[in-house]
Amino acid sequence: MIKIKKSILALLIVLSLGVGALGAFAIGDLNRRGVIDVSDNVYLTKEEYDDYQHLAETYGKADLLRSYIIENYYTDFDVAKMDEGLYYGLFSGLGDIYSGYYSAEDYEFMLSSLTGVYSGIGITMEASETGYVVIRAVNEDGPADKAGIKVDDIIYEVDGESYGASTLDVCAAAIRGERGTAVKLTILRDGEPLEFSIVRDEIKSKTVSSRMLEDGIGYIRLSSFDESSYDDFNEAMKSIAKEGATCFVLDLRSNPGGLVTECMKIADILMDKGTVVYVEDRNGKREYENTTSGRTSMRYVVLVDGGSASCTEILSAGIQDNDEGVIVGTQTYGKGVIQITERLTDGSGIKLTEYQYFSPNGKAIHGSGITPDYVVELTEECFDENGLLVNDLQLEKALELLRE
Repeated sequence: MIKIKKSILALLIVLSLGVGALGAFAIGDLNRRGVIDVSDNVYLTKEEYDDYQHLAETYGKADLLRSYIIENYYTDFDVAKMDEGLYYGLFSGLGDIYSGYYSAEDYEFMLSSLTGVYSGIGITMEASETGYVVIRAVNEDGPADKAGIKVDDIIYEVDGESYGASTLDVCAAAIRGERGTAVKLTILRDGEPLEFSIVRDEIKSKTVSSRMLEDGIGYIRLSSFDESSYDDFNEAMKSIAKEGATCFVLDLRSNPGGLVTECMKIADILMDKGTVVYVEDRNGKREYENTTSGRTSMRYVVLVDGGSASCTEILSAGIQDNDEGVIVGTQTYGKGVIQITERLTDGSGIKLTEYQYFSPNGKAIHGSGITPDYVVELTEECFDENGLLVNDLQLEKALELLRE
């Protein structure tokens, strides 16, 4: 047994619970065994002592810096907020823009945004490799859309405060707020700053829309994968079939992804029995996601672009490698990693990249993306002076292929 001062042990126990840190401690009499002096000393096994020593060596520097800040910072500050910064820092040190720590409030917001109902301005943001917060999707007819916000706009400031990729969650928290209140955004578009004042509203994200085109061709737009996407997509399929569609265009352009579970259910409609994707962890262990037989009888063409990411790339790669449909557009974004979310006991949560996914043929998607079967660029001539798409060459190519 190893003896250790009771006061020091208390600090060690606090550390082991994740709410404090330890600098150093002294070892007591190594020879005394089997007796506990409750007034001064307690005794640890060698294994317990080794564990505590590891904690001291690992977190002692953090405790030293924490104490120095508390004693010497020039003014009063929120110590609890500083301590929470340690948790953010752990994930920031990974250099992975997709992993992170969330406060209880931010974690709830993240979950609510996936259900399709939340209060904000109706945008999907992502931390880019260039260090900026970039808008990847804008909800149709939402506050941001009506104000003129566009995909690929960079959020530089929110109410005068600057944000970057490492502060994505804080930026999201600053943008959301009570319905009817306004938020001021400074957007960088083509290097030029633009000012927007946007009134927040309740956002009921509608991820699926559909309509009929000419020659018996239907059109389905899927803007993201949230909790209602499969049901809405299924209804859209029934709707265009009822209106006489024999084939359709599936528009996944600027779809940033979402829930893998919804993606797989939609894949089951679009694919016969086969592998959609497989994921691999750090130890090389693989898990396969497969569809069952019984895909739709309608032919279809899928549209993608540089804003098509994550689940969109999973679905597109599965369709392409299994020869279930044709992909048209430009190279996709290249987000080929999957995050697992966990809620902690105090209500906060984490999101950690734990898997990389591969197409059925073994192609790594992360950092490279999906190359369409037909690469079709949208030139400047395709847009009017207000930036609206007036000549959709990608859709025209899809219609051409379906008519064949």
